[in-house]
Amino acid sequence: MFAVLKTGGKQYKVSSGDVLRVEKLDAQAGEKIQFNEILLVGGAKTVVGSPLVADAGVQAEVIEQIKGVKTINFVKRRRKHSSKRTKGHRQQLTLLRITEILAKGAKKSGVKEALSGTGLIIEKVSSPVKSEKPSKVAKSPTPEVKLKTISEAKTVPATKKVAAKKPSTAKAKKPVEVKKVGTSEKKPVSKPASKKTKKVTKESNNGS
Repeated sequence: MFAVLKTGGKQYKVSSGDVLRVEKLDAQAGEKIQFNEILLVGGAKTVVGSPLVADAGVQAEVIEQIKGVKTINFVKRRRKHSSKRTKGHRQQLTLLRITEILAKGAKKSGVKEALSGTGLIIEKVSSPVKSEKPSKVAKSPTPEVKLKTISEAKTVPATKKVAAKKPSTAKAKKPVEVKKVGTSEKKPVSKPASKKTKKVTKESNNGS
């Protein structure tokens, strides 16, 4: 038994157990979906839709959300000018496996309808991680403190530790003699002998 379904603007001929890639769908990995746009159902009796087969459907299981092969688009705008552009693209696709083809009873199946997921950001479901509790650290026993009464506290004088002063090793400085400027001792100046004394000596020499 086979069927021809329509999704993402394309038509696919599928049978039970087939794996195919289609345009991105709004579904998570492991989720079950159903295609309701069926154009043809083949088997013992072929039914052709006009345009769709009434109450027919194809059920599938989503394997994962993938990306297609990268394509590179190179554009050179004008000659004699350095105007060019390189652009890459990877098409977003959905990988799924066909599980069942229904010729009738698709409306009452209760399976989620396959809807286009273009433009949607579908995050991958990750398994929850168990948060580890921090290990309890053994507390060290606090020392017992004996409290004194107020009267005992007053009687005991507080002893302060005074650091012993080290003997100073600095050498004593010698006193510096300071000479006063302008107080130099005046030496006696010998005055020249007067003219009168010279004349007396000459006369005494002549008389002798």
